[in-house]
Amino acid sequence: MREIQMVDLQRQYQRIKPEIDAAIQKVIDGAAFVKGAEVEQFARHLEAYTGAKHVIPVANGTEALQIALMALGLKPGDEVITPTFTFIATAEVVALLGLTPVVVDVDWGTMNMSAEAVARAITPKTKAIVPVHLFGQCADMEPLLRIAREHNLYVVEDTAQAIGARYTMGDGRTMQAGTMGDIGCTSFFPSKNLGCYGDGGALMTNDDALAQKIRIIANHGMTIRYHHDMIGVNSRLDTIQAAVLDTKLPYLDAYIAARQRAAAYYDKALGGCSRLDIPERSRHSTHVFHQYTLRITGADRDAVRQALSEAGIPAMVYYPIPLHLQKAYQDPRYKAGDFPVAERLAQCVLSLPMHTELDEEQLAYITEHVLRAVNA
Repeated sequence: MREIQMVDLQRQYQRIKPEIDAAIQKVIDGAAFVKGAEVEQFARHLEAYTGAKHVIPVANGTEALQIALMALGLKPGDEVITPTFTFIATAEVVALLGLTPVVVDVDWGTMNMSAEAVARAITPKTKAIVPVHLFGQCADMEPLLRIAREHNLYVVEDTAQAIGARYTMGDGRTMQAGTMGDIGCTSFFPSKNLGCYGDGGALMTNDDALAQKIRIIANHGMTIRYHHDMIGVNSRLDTIQAAVLDTKLPYLDAYIAARQRAAAYYDKALGGCSRLDIPERSRHSTHVFHQYTLRITGADRDAVRQALSEAGIPAMVYYPIPLHLQKAYQDPRYKAGDFPVAERLAQCVLSLPMHTELDEEQLAYITEHVLRAVNA
């Protein structure tokens, strides 16, 4: 059996090595390492894939979130609502801009932002909602969008883990993650479902004016060379990474299908165990399985993880500390116990290996040892 990895990027690369190598070599031969033609080409292809009117590539997913909030013109003290059970970047950019992060609890089943919790958290200072499409499926966007309309709020989707996921509205319309709110933000970190070979990110919007503002902000606030009309940043996707992404984009649906097949195997093998919960599927969204995250409810999660490690199986805890309990984000408004679902999840979640290259022998070995560990 091949060594089990949390993410097997090497084997994925080998499958398309000639195409990747040729794309990279073309950039090297042309020596347009910044703002080469491949960047714009990738942006146009991602627009076609997602249905977004505008895709603006940037340096990474965190900067995509920061630029999105800058483009909305939010002011210090404005409140931005985000889930407390997520990666730190979501709150980090809010704090860096002098805005006020307001965290809310999540649903136990999908582990995504609770619309009811968002509704309760709105104050006169609230200006934006940042739903995170966690682990590969969309947050329940229709009620969140309705709440935003009722209170005149912006919606910035964090779709770093869910590119390619599709959400079905009540009227039957299907929209891709990142295209439903005012702005969508994604990451192309190597381990993502669509990952480059370094850092990368992008913003998506259907609003022409916002798209223009995003482009200006990402380019030092510059409209004409050396004419800076607003405060900006330097954030761009380099040409080699764009070439890699443009090569991999046609494979994204196949990558998603491979992840879904692995998830189906996990479901069948583990679904009957009363000591754990397999990932719950949203009624509204497809799941692209950036992560396959169990909730270990009838055993010691850390003991299970240790047993898997001893068997050569990596497993990760995403995320061990909710935002409101992080030292850097301590706030007198919040204390332990305020967000019971997120706090319970932090104690019991465990993500199993999930990538495009898992084979049946590996999946059988992983699930056998998970069951052995939880029933020990």
